[in-house]
Amino acid sequence: MGARVYRSGRSRRSPGAMAAVLLLGLLDVAARAGQVASAAAGDQQGQRVSLDRVVAVVNGDLILESELEAEERFSAFQPISEPQPISRERLIERLIDRELILERLRLQPDAPITDEQVDAQLATLRKTIPECAVYQCETDAGWAKFIADQGFTLEEVRERWRVRMEVLQFVEERFRMGIRIQQSEIDDYYKKTLVPAFQQRNATPPAEATVADRIQEVLLQQQVTALLDDWLKALRAQGSVQIVKPGEELP
Repeated sequence: MGARVYRSGRSRRSPGAMAAVLLLGLLDVAARAGQVASAAAGDQQGQRVSLDRVVAVVNGDLILESELEAEERFSAFQPISEPQPISRERLIERLIDRELILERLRLQPDAPITDEQVDAQLATLRKTIPECAVYQCETDAGWAKFIADQGFTLEEVRERWRVRMEVLQFVEERFRMGIRIQQSEIDDYYKKTLVPAFQQRNATPPAEATVADRIQEVLLQQQVTALLDDWLKALRAQGSVQIVKPGEELP
């Protein structure tokens, strides 16, 4: 099979194999019986072949173990929304939900996210990650070092964040109607969640005004969760979603 590329909501993805960029390192894979062997030139010279197991199938599209591992690593870029480690089961569910949303995005595309919008959010993000204080992410060299230590390149992070923005844009336009985040909620989150996270790392928290939009986004996501969950349940019922447990084979 050919390479499968992690894409935004506007591009088409082959159901055979995936090379993940977002929210998943470049990897050519060929799938068979619940496992995926990476195709490499050294394979013909007796070198060991790495395996990439299928963990779920969503309407014919494969979700791979490598995607799961990369999604876990990428959580380092979202410490405000995920202060605690997320379980493997929840990571799989998240990737399934994202795939379902991206399928809808291909059918109902929104206005494209521009490079300028992505860069603007990443510039703010560099100021909101507590661990970045150690790396001095305000400098390009520090930011690049932090990204590399999480196992990504700058371009991979940019494309992953772009897809994340596309998904959030889709969700907000369809589910945020009538939801209003109060300033008092932003103040409360800043004082009780963000500031303690920085203090635990002996780092100086950013001024509330510089991260208010990010906090509002987190709170908005919390508000729309119930509506989104009901919608995703309906999509699952209409389509075909299979979680592949270790040792199981694809039909």
